[in-house]
Amino acid sequence: MTTEMHGNGELWENLLRLSEEMEDKARDAFRRIDGIAERNQWKVIEAFKKHQVSDFHFAGSTGYGYNDRGREILDLVYADVFGAEAALVRPHFASGTHTISCALFGVLRPGDELLYVTGKPYDTLHKVIGKPGDGKGSLRDWGVVYNEVPLLEDGGIDWQGIEASIGERTKVIGVQRSRGYDWRASFTVAEIGEIVKRVKAIKSDVIVFVDNCYGEFTELLEPTEVGVDLMAGSLIKNPGGGLAETGGYIAGTRDAVEAASYRLTAPGIGGEVGAMLGTLRSMYQGLFLAPHLVGQAVKGSVFAAALFERLGFESKPKWHEPRTDLIQAVRFGQADHLIAFVQGIQAAAAVDAHVVPEPWDMPGYENPVIMAAGTFIQGGSLELSADAPIREPYIAYMQGGLTYAHAKYGVLTALRRLVESGLIVIKPYIP
Repeated sequence: MTTEMHGNGELWENLLRLSEEMEDKARDAFRRIDGIAERNQWKVIEAFKKHQVSDFHFAGSTGYGYNDRGREILDLVYADVFGAEAALVRPHFASGTHTISCALFGVLRPGDELLYVTGKPYDTLHKVIGKPGDGKGSLRDWGVVYNEVPLLEDGGIDWQGIEASIGERTKVIGVQRSRGYDWRASFTVAEIGEIVKRVKAIKSDVIVFVDNCYGEFTELLEPTEVGVDLMAGSLIKNPGGGLAETGGYIAGTRDAVEAASYRLTAPGIGGEVGAMLGTLRSMYQGLFLAPHLVGQAVKGSVFAAALFERLGFESKPKWHEPRTDLIQAVRFGQADHLIAFVQGIQAAAAVDAHVVPEPWDMPGYENPVIMAAGTFIQGGSLELSADAPIREPYIAYMQGGLTYAHAKYGVLTALRRLVESGLIVIKPYIP
């Protein structure tokens, strides 16, 4: 390590000593993560083999994209990997929010109720849900009723509240797997399976929808393998493997996925069209790499939790707790600590490390947001990134890292920035 790269050489040596201590502590957790990545890797390979993926499947179509065999096989591969009846994988989805929107608009009709049972969903979905008569084309503007069941104080599911809230008009039960910008645990696949079991016991024909963003390949099973009818995610997060340049996926029952496909294109057309241009190779190869890269990112989150817990900060999940998504939350309690941390993550990027992020009013968010996103794919959060709304209690949300080495470097660089800014003190290492 050069002095030019790290400035205070003595400080950097102290940080490296501290990181060695954390890695020794997390050795068993790392081993468990590697085991999950290995099994998921095998699952993906088996799906590729089953559908006889060949190099001609990587050729892109043009125009309408009729009879694009690469697109059709990619859908089948995704369906098998996620244990679903069908899947829709397209570069035409502009973001995770767009993908979720297509899924919800596909299965909801005027007069239906969307009931979120995991509290208020992620900020960018608020405008999709909308307010009555907002005139922007939101779900509520189209006559869809929205309600939510807040989580209990400990972040758990309010089962009594759910039972009391499900009514005749309840068509879709919404579940957000990740914590979003909340200080709570993300929901495991087992917990999602319990939600499915309980809500269908109350109303058997209800559709259970899961926002699966950040969760893919962090566990051995996916939500559609425990009874979820419909789920959606972004290809510039976990399943794109750092290579997919854009896009999203929807997976679930055949009827639900078909309904979502009509929203993406048009009724009667659905997933039968859509030129893939030059995107197929990166989507296939990204999916192939995704289990390993997700494992690398999860290990980076464990390292971050262990390190900042060692320094007296609160984290969720704690370093030793099971993981069900990429996101590592660290509560700083002060805005200047939070901003310095996010700026430190940006300073460790391979792309745009010279840029210093500042809070700004980002479209779709209700508070000023600061984002560290020095990524090869714009907004690619399987790559090392961090973001946070500037609001109390000033929690940073870190995710990603295509390699564990990069995630570790980013966390140490962020910590160094906090120390050099005089915000925290690291005791010198004494052999």
